[in-house]
Amino acid sequence: MSALVTPQQIRSAERVLSFGTWAITFGAVLYSMLTVTPLMVAHTPEGWKLTAPILPLVVDAAVVIVVRMDGILARLGGDGGRWPVVLRWMTGVATVLLNVGESALTGDRVGVAVHAVAPLLLIVTAETSLAYRRAIARAVAAREARERDERDERRRLAEQAQERARAEQKETAETAERLAREADERERERDREKREHDLAMLRENLAAQERREAADRVERARKDETDRAAEELRERLASERERIEGEREQRRLAAVKARRDKLLSGPAVTEKVPEELALEIVRAAASCGTTQRRAVELTGWSTGWVAARYKEIEPLRSLILDTDPLAVSAA
Repeated sequence: MSALVTPQQIRSAERVLSFGTWAITFGAVLYSMLTVTPLMVAHTPEGWKLTAPILPLVVDAAVVIVVRMDGILARLGGDGGRWPVVLRWMTGVATVLLNVGESALTGDRVGVAVHAVAPLLLIVTAETSLAYRRAIARAVAAREARERDERDERRRLAEQAQERARAEQKETAETAERLAREADERERERDREKREHDLAMLRENLAAQERREAADRVERARKDETDRAAEELRERLASERERIEGEREQRRLAAVKARRDKLLSGPAVTEKVPEELALEIVRAAASCGTTQRRAVELTGWSTGWVAARYKEIEPLRSLILDTDPLAVSAA
């Protein structure tokens, strides 16, 4: 049988075989009793005709026993020997003869053929059922043997796996212990190297600190020298800048004075000069105290306009005239 057949399928096949076998058996037994009983009644003396059903019942009972016991032995994988075979064939031949007897005595060949069907079917069914049951028993035994072998193989593999696991566990423990020892040694070595490194770093830091302090002293001295030189340079630059600015201011004042003198020394005009030039002349005149009349002559503008400009310039002139007589004109 296929290894894919499940125990449920085997039990289902056995149920189908058992149901079919017993259905055919009981049908054949019932048909045999109905067929044989009239024959027995015809060949039984008067007064004993009531015993006519006994013989077919006994023969059919033997058939039932054979079928039942063969099924049990086949399921158990046993063998009853030759006597069950003799009983099976004797009951089979007897039921065939009893079923066809009346038709044979009357020369009815059709009746012989018809009445032989049920007992022959019963005989063939019994043999086939026995063959099927033995085949199923062999298949079940083979399946159980395979399952037993598989269980043994699984057990063997499990034991090997356990043995390997124990060996691996032992090896792992030994490896872990070795690694732990190596880790401890490496840790101690790292601690020693770290201490040496810390001492070296400390010595290096102290040396570096000393170098930094010496460099700082040199740098401070150099910085102080640089600061002094820079301060001296700034003082010289400031003095030079003041001198240059003083000279520049003097030149500017001289230029302003020359411009003012030029504006105020010109002749009287008959026409108005441009307003911007007139404003410049009025400022110059006001800054040096020139009269408004002279300013009118130099600009050609009206006395009222010149007086208004003088009035605008007067507050500013009174504030700064004491310190810079040319400031008003420069403004």
